[in-house]
Amino acid sequence: MNEAFFPTFFNCYFIALGIMFGGALIGGLAAFITGEPLFTEIAKISSRIRIWAIIAAIGGTFDTVYSFERGFLDGGMRDLFKQFLWILSAMGGAKTAALIITWLTQEHIS
Repeated sequence: MNEAFFPTFFNCYFIALGIMFGGALIGGLAAFITGEPLFTEIAKISSRIRIWAIIAAIGGTFDTVYSFERGFLDGGMRDLFKQFLWILSAMGGAKTAALIITWLTQEHIS
């Protein structure tokens, strides 16, 4: 937890955004090569990898669980609050990428 807050906050956002874009586009390339509908597959892949983008952006689940444990048990509410904001930032990046992908593909799959 010796990381600076704002650089990590922006890193979480843009890492999640990049994972969503990269995963959806590379998956779309694979769909194109195999003859599947390109935009439909890109939209499906982006909805499937959203949670993985969030987890990868915050650095994995064990560090997050450790920070929450330390926040509750050791009274380190500052670390708990920082971790919560980093998770929100990663969720925002994944949501932004999902919206852009939905706008570009015009696929409205629930």
